[in-house]
Amino acid sequence: MTHPKYPHVFSPLTIGKQVVKNRIIMGSMHTGLEDGPEPAKRLAAYFVERVKGGVGMIITGGISPHPSGGYGAKLTGPEEVAMHREVTQAVHAADPEVKICMQILHSGSLAGVPEAVAPSPVKSRIGRYAPVELDEAGIEEQIDAFARCAALAQEAGYDGVEIIGSAGYLISTFLVEKTNLRTDRWGGSWENRMRFPLEVVRRTRAAVGPDFVVIFRISAMDMLEGGLAWDEVASLARALEAEGVDVISTHFCWHESFVPTIATMVPRAAFAQVTGRLRKEVSVPVITSNRINMPDVAEAVLARGDADLVSMARPMLADAELVKKAAEGREDEINTCIGCNQACLDHTFTGRETSCLVNARACRETELTLTATLAPKRIAVVGAGPAGLAYATLAAERGHHVTLFDAAEEIGGQFNLAKRIPGKEEFTETLRYFGRMIEKHGVDLRLSTRVSADDLLAGGYDEIIIATGIEPRTPKIPGIDHPKVVRYIDVIRGTASVGQRVAIMGAGGIGFDVAELVTHDGPSGALDIEVFAKEWGIDFKNHPRGGVTGVTPVVQSSGREVWLLQRKTSAVGKGLGRTTGWTHRLALQRRGVKMVAGVEYDRIDDAGLHIRIEGEPQVLAVDTIIVCAGQLPARALHDELVAKGASPLLIGGAFEASELDAKQAIKQATEFALVA
Repeated sequence: MTHPKYPHVFSPLTIGKQVVKNRIIMGSMHTGLEDGPEPAKRLAAYFVERVKGGVGMIITGGISPHPSGGYGAKLTGPEEVAMHREVTQAVHAADPEVKICMQILHSGSLAGVPEAVAPSPVKSRIGRYAPVELDEAGIEEQIDAFARCAALAQEAGYDGVEIIGSAGYLISTFLVEKTNLRTDRWGGSWENRMRFPLEVVRRTRAAVGPDFVVIFRISAMDMLEGGLAWDEVASLARALEAEGVDVISTHFCWHESFVPTIATMVPRAAFAQVTGRLRKEVSVPVITSNRINMPDVAEAVLARGDADLVSMARPMLADAELVKKAAEGREDEINTCIGCNQACLDHTFTGRETSCLVNARACRETELTLTATLAPKRIAVVGAGPAGLAYATLAAERGHHVTLFDAAEEIGGQFNLAKRIPGKEEFTETLRYFGRMIEKHGVDLRLSTRVSADDLLAGGYDEIIIATGIEPRTPKIPGIDHPKVVRYIDVIRGTASVGQRVAIMGAGGIGFDVAELVTHDGPSGALDIEVFAKEWGIDFKNHPRGGVTGVTPVVQSSGREVWLLQRKTSAVGKGLGRTTGWTHRLALQRRGVKMVAGVEYDRIDDAGLHIRIEGEPQVLAVDTIIVCAGQLPARALHDELVAKGASPLLIGGAFEASELDAKQAIKQATEFALVA
């Protein structure tokens, strides 16, 4: 029986000799649980929560087949099978219909170890070491390692494996001419360059037999100059099918590409059309991915014929029950992935355990348990920003009686500013989710209410939570009250006028957001695939080599002359997210924003902003000076309560306001709410 709203999503699919119960895959993410403490226990809990949430198939984080492959997680010998078997048994016990496949990932030149290997000694722009060039014996050793790893995965109880052949990892470096400089049978012609992945698949299939699922993740569009041409992608897919691959999974990047593919500025399902094109080249099922974060988007992709299966990786961090909620018509209760990367990929690529900004329980399922309280309390939460919303809704879900106060007319706090920035429209989804949780769990919401200390004390609450957020810091500079000077809050809200020549004081996350806002013109690329493609030089129609070769980005600019200034002498934007910061810097550079570090501010007057750089005085003859000079915790209410003998709990920006940090605010609020 098909689902009336999602007939494609909830239809089963035969993959090789196995059947997947629906078309939603939890895609691969290396979380750090694989090589952390108690890996089997924690991975099992993490996966089982998603199994119970309705997903049809799981693909694990990357597991290395060889010591040279990088990452701590590996499967190279029988002594490592037991940990994996504990995970697969837990998944199958939770739902025997759900399939779990292990991703085999050899990082190649990106391994981050001195023993890193590659077809040629070509150092990646983002790699730590120049790789060692594999000789013939070394290549044979690596191919056998893939096959052995797959056989061990089968022994451990997995239903299949995914071999990743994209992203700049080992297999993909054999395929691309710029990283494969060999002149032997493993390099040179296209037939030689694709010999390595085909031999990996051939030996893997021989090692695991016909019933085990073999998925190959192909780089359908590298987003890289000198990447694969379309005819190479298509011929590789056909050859992989001929060698026994059951599923082709499409990927759309190399990690060193200068095109964003997973950030919130990327439109939903932007790359699914490429998968749709490749789907016509093969007869096996095809998986698409990237920025598909809600069930209606997945359904539309499947209905168009762009894919047979949809991989939703980060959305499964944000909400383990996404599929179940869709099946039950509770889409408004889905905690949507906003593509921020702050707690997931930024953590992965800096060696920290993964979690999720909007769901701090992700990957902490064994320590942050959502249990009903045995002793309901009356709790007052002041402040309906991210921290207050997280605390109030979780405490109410546990059975506490929560009253949530905010002086504003709407919930959201700083998220109401973030959602106005072009490219950050997804932040609206988080506010929709919290609004629904307030309704569902019976939080007594009191907006437009500036509650006093006396009001709170008279209310007889068992606990008072102060989540009053931050106050923008005003630097002590002569002339700071000049008419040219405006607050970032007023600029983002649209209540302050901005001239043609602008200085932004402060280059943290807020400074970059303001620079994006005042330099942007036209529709947001995050909401329009065609606009996005033009902004980043992607040619979906013609699919040139790498998808970008020879395509000039079309800059959408307001024409303003903007200076983005910071006191620190470090590179401007250095503190931004590891996986998204470069996109913001590059976008502003293309619009001509002048980023200046090591600035000393002298004064502001009719002539403009007087500064010194390396001791040399300068005057920026600007019309508008936007202050983004940090924040201070808004603690007046807290301090008044303490003075009156109360013991309120500080969370979020009111606790720490060195830089706006919704990730830390929601994490802290979650931890406190689950023990309240």
